[in-house]
Amino acid sequence: MYTPVAADVAKLRNTTGAGMMDCKKALTEAEGDFEKAIDILRKKGQKVAANRADRDSSEGAVIARVNQDNTLGAIISLNCETDFVAKNDAFVELAYELAEQAVAYSNKEEFLASDFHGQSVAEKLIEQTGIIGEKIEIGAFESIQGAFLGAYIHAGNKIASITSLSAKVDGADEAAKSVSMQVAAMNPIALDETQVSQETIDKELEIERELLTKEGKPANIIDNILKGKMQRFYKDNTLVHQSFIKDAGISVADYVKSVNGDLKVTGFVRVALS
Repeated sequence: MYTPVAADVAKLRNTTGAGMMDCKKALTEAEGDFEKAIDILRKKGQKVAANRADRDSSEGAVIARVNQDNTLGAIISLNCETDFVAKNDAFVELAYELAEQAVAYSNKEEFLASDFHGQSVAEKLIEQTGIIGEKIEIGAFESIQGAFLGAYIHAGNKIASITSLSAKVDGADEAAKSVSMQVAAMNPIALDETQVSQETIDKELEIERELLTKEGKPANIIDNILKGKMQRFYKDNTLVHQSFIKDAGISVADYVKSVNGDLKVTGFVRVALS
């Protein structure tokens, strides 16, 4: 019977990230065939993944990355089952590496099918499920493009955001990062009032109308009151109208204009672990 030598076990462990005993067993089963041992570990991962398919993977790491030109960006959440795994250095490193690759893809399906060191991203996740022993999957996937992008990852890797500005100008790097911090902290529902869904508007109007009616406000002035209520709603909930977190005396739009008079925020994406 073949007995693996320590050097081969260490090599397989470094290649796959699997535990030492798992590597030893795989090499024994493969009778020293390195590639076959890798396949055995991958198959083990598939088995573990199938057994854990119904598990909740609500922990993980949320990572935002942009390309070198600051014109394409992506945020992914690499999800796992426990906070212990989510804080593991190797897990976070994998999340960063996957996020770097995600920048090149516009949707989750293409990203999962893309090649990642000789196997698809989806296969890599199955492999990691076997190695770590927890359900590992891509939860959220958001992509964005624009004239100039800036990203922000909140401490702990639980929230990340990317903001798009209208132009690459002096100060755009700091501005995009600052607005991305705003997005992470204040969680706006839309860029401005024109991008708030009609369903959201109707629901808000219905709630406010009912409250005003219960307060005994005359029906003939409720509509005027509602206009003011909605202006306040847009100020609190849309990005460009929100008070800037670094200077509550100005709006986000005003802050961006202070960097460059023609500069505007054109979009954003945000992902947070629930």
